[in-house]
Amino acid sequence: MKRVLPVVLLLACSAPAFGQAVDRQGAKQLSDDLAHYIGKKPFDIGFVKISVDGDAYKLAFDFKPVTDLMAKQQAFKFDVTPYFILVKPRKDGHWDVSADVSPKGSIDFVGPEGAQHIDFSVSDNKFTGVYDPDLAAFASATGSMAGMTMTTREPKQQADVTVGAGTAAIVSTKSANGGIDFTVTEKITNFAETIKVNDPKNGLSFPAAVKAPELSVDATGKGLRTKPLLDLLAFIVATDDAAKFKADEAEFKSLLTAALPLWERIDGTYGFKDFVVESPVGMFGATQLKTAVGMDGIAKDGKINYAFKVSGLTTPQQVLPSWSVALLPTDIDLNFGGTNIDLDSMAKKTIETLDFSKDPPLPADFGKQIFADFLAKTPKAVLGHSTIKNGNIEIAMEGEITFPGKKPEASMTIDVAGYDKIVEALQTAAKTEPEAAQHFPFALAVKGFGKALPDGRLEWIINAKADGSVTVNGAMLKPADAVQDNPFMDPSDVTVPDHGSGENDNGGAGAKLKP
Repeated sequence: MKRVLPVVLLLACSAPAFGQAVDRQGAKQLSDDLAHYIGKKPFDIGFVKISVDGDAYKLAFDFKPVTDLMAKQQAFKFDVTPYFILVKPRKDGHWDVSADVSPKGSIDFVGPEGAQHIDFSVSDNKFTGVYDPDLAAFASATGSMAGMTMTTREPKQQADVTVGAGTAAIVSTKSANGGIDFTVTEKITNFAETIKVNDPKNGLSFPAAVKAPELSVDATGKGLRTKPLLDLLAFIVATDDAAKFKADEAEFKSLLTAALPLWERIDGTYGFKDFVVESPVGMFGATQLKTAVGMDGIAKDGKINYAFKVSGLTTPQQVLPSWSVALLPTDIDLNFGGTNIDLDSMAKKTIETLDFSKDPPLPADFGKQIFADFLAKTPKAVLGHSTIKNGNIEIAMEGEITFPGKKPEASMTIDVAGYDKIVEALQTAAKTEPEAAQHFPFALAVKGFGKALPDGRLEWIINAKADGSVTVNGAMLKPADAVQDNPFMDPSDVTVPDHGSGENDNGGAGAKLKP
């Protein structure tokens, strides 16, 4: 949903209301408060105007003055209908905020591929909320819209997007360790996008359509430092030249430090229900498609996590080899990220080293120094427990990569249920399909290194050292690198013991490299 209320424009309500009288003096005070964060020029040119409207203040935004200024730059033009927000003081010191608008507009600019044009329109867009100056955020807010359309036109591509009704809600509370904790939920119905690509130079010319009856967004945050960030914004707006930065360097550093760690944790998910992609090669689909990201703030031992989940995945079978259809995944759950990420030391060292009396304000080799310090803390890339499923076949994996020196070290555990079904499918297809026949020996080689678990799954524990050596379940797959040694190995260099029936009774202990 389009955000009708840019956060910075609500900073006029940064002072407690306490049931104050709504009058011209109050309107002027709100104008001065808002200028504290966005400067006076938006008021001088008429982009923002605050006036009395009954028992509330009317914050009106007229984009024409900005459009006229931009008209001097032929490469960028935009036109947006004006709108307004009503803010009303409450006896508890909070502000009631509301808007009922249907913005529409267009944007023209020149991109890398040439002229581009965007049209957008939002219908029956409404917003109500309670703004808490102590939180510097909405204590609660809800929004809705009847629908939205957007079109984009580029030299080699055009796209049309439509969505149906949508709702959104925000709740914020005071955080125990400073800042605010918040939740955001949003749902949109009937998402649809059509794309047409026409790029003769690269031989591309095709249409595609993306559809989903429901799109949802959920986010949570802990310890977002709203007030220190506003203080930092106000300082930057007031300090508009290099001389002031030099004079007020100590204050700037103090404000930067006070804003740390920016937030303690933020997590969000973005998901489609009954997702469908129609293309010239057929239809792709998924009953559920979700992406998620979570990240700590600037911490000494920070973590970042990504997730990609697909359920009920379908793909066009006519574009695939017939033997591969039975092996296609229907469910994917991938989880990866990083741990032991020390951004706190980097940020504080940067703030401490900043010197605006010098040009540049940081030493030329500062980037290399701070990156070396970052690696010295041994950050870790992590593959969390992830699975790929298809019927009775499931591949599970997890592992990590560290950087103790200039070269990485990695460990990974992979276990598979139904590996014999993979081998059987390749063996059957190999009789008639040359491509399957090429993969079949490698599948047997991989099985030879596997360890049979009590539940029937096969497991591979892979360790790659910084010296270039690689072991699988303790068996040496590749020795340490020699000078000018080729780090790649052909699968034909591996011999695998013949287990007759195919059962791996000794966990792959007999697997070895050819001499």
